[in-house]
Amino acid sequence: MNGPDGRAAAPAAARPELRRVLGLPSLFFFGLAYMVPLAAFTTYGIVTDVTRGHLPAAYLVTLAAMAFTALSYASMVRAYPVAGSAYTYTQQSFGPATGFLTGWALLLDYIFLPTISYIVIGLYLGIAIPAVPAWIWILLAIALVTGLNVLGIKLVTGMNMVLVGAQGVFIATFLVMSYLTVSGRSAAADLVAPFFSPEFSLTAVVAGSAVLCLSFLGFDAISTLSEEARNPRTSIPRAIVLCTVFCGLLFVVMSWAGHLVYPDWQTFTDPDSASVEVMARAGGDFLAAFFTAAYVAACFASAMAAQGAVSRILFSMGRDGALPERVFARVHPEYRTPHLATLVVGAISLLACVMSLDQAAALVSFGALIAFTFVNLSVIKHYAIDRGNRRGADLLRYVIAPGIGVALTIWLWTSLSPTTFAIGLAWVAIGFLQLLRLTRGFKRPAPTTTHEP
Repeated sequence: MNGPDGRAAAPAAARPELRRVLGLPSLFFFGLAYMVPLAAFTTYGIVTDVTRGHLPAAYLVTLAAMAFTALSYASMVRAYPVAGSAYTYTQQSFGPATGFLTGWALLLDYIFLPTISYIVIGLYLGIAIPAVPAWIWILLAIALVTGLNVLGIKLVTGMNMVLVGAQGVFIATFLVMSYLTVSGRSAAADLVAPFFSPEFSLTAVVAGSAVLCLSFLGFDAISTLSEEARNPRTSIPRAIVLCTVFCGLLFVVMSWAGHLVYPDWQTFTDPDSASVEVMARAGGDFLAAFFTAAYVAACFASAMAAQGAVSRILFSMGRDGALPERVFARVHPEYRTPHLATLVVGAISLLACVMSLDQAAALVSFGALIAFTFVNLSVIKHYAIDRGNRRGADLLRYVIAPGIGVALTIWLWTSLSPTTFAIGLAWVAIGFLQLLRLTRGFKRPAPTTTHEP
């Protein structure tokens, strides 16, 4: 059969394929590495200040929103177990043009999430070893992470298991030392105050929850490995839900323990480094040093997972023709990885040498919330409207649950800063111009996923 250009269409076997090597444990640890169990301390002081000392309450609100969205991702993976994630789901549910713009917004999230990890690695190692400039640590981390991702996703997930395990050891140590510190005081701790106190403000808690979306990014990235999972329709949904609930509850417990250890949050020397002050009060210099080592390892694991995920989004878009195929749709002949897409992400990550943490976080939050909104809407469109599954249990699964997810995500949207909206809308505008170019002013159809799982 000839293609639209008159040339013979390539046989299915010639299409770029990834290697199916991942089971549920590997997918679960990939999600944990991406989400970073220690992420509760990334914006600890900043969000504590925003929420007026109610960080654990803000995590509960964010967990509720993310849990509904995680269920929507799980539903869409069963329908479309391919690497495109929200890009593919929206495209198949609402059409190629909407799918392209959602995928474009998703890139804002995924491309700059590795940048956040590199910035934090440079920041902490620069403080720990001031003789070496932060940018050198950033360059070394980018080179190592990019190389590992080119070599193969199995290698990345194997290292992630080790690095996540190290975080687990630290978390256990922190919780034990926090208990000893709090129980050793003469005055009894107010166990409820971190969730509700006279200073509680729902508006402030929701504002903090919008920032905390950053901590949950990673459960959605598991869906990008659908073409490398052995049983994607079962293992991917399970890994997504497990990661979301597990990490969400872990964030609540760790932030609760931190607030019990350091209830006088108004006295933080610097909100950006408040987590170090909490560690020092809980376990002295030992725990503070342990935290720095564990957190750098966590950021390295997150960078590996994030770069692996975004390279697969770029691969999917390149395979569809939404991005240059010669670069993004290429698969390494030996390692079966999207190596050129991975190298592009590594090059963009060099911005970590000059970009601030606040700027990167703003870009990530905007793209994530757009993707989350459209994935929830895609469940309603695909299952309830197109397939008519809206009776009995299906009404709860495919209408009410994703509807709540949309409402909670939009609620978080209202708390984003004007600067975040300005940057995000500018990025979407660039994507719209790219869509006009691809479709010749909508005279041609937008790129569409044709790959069969």
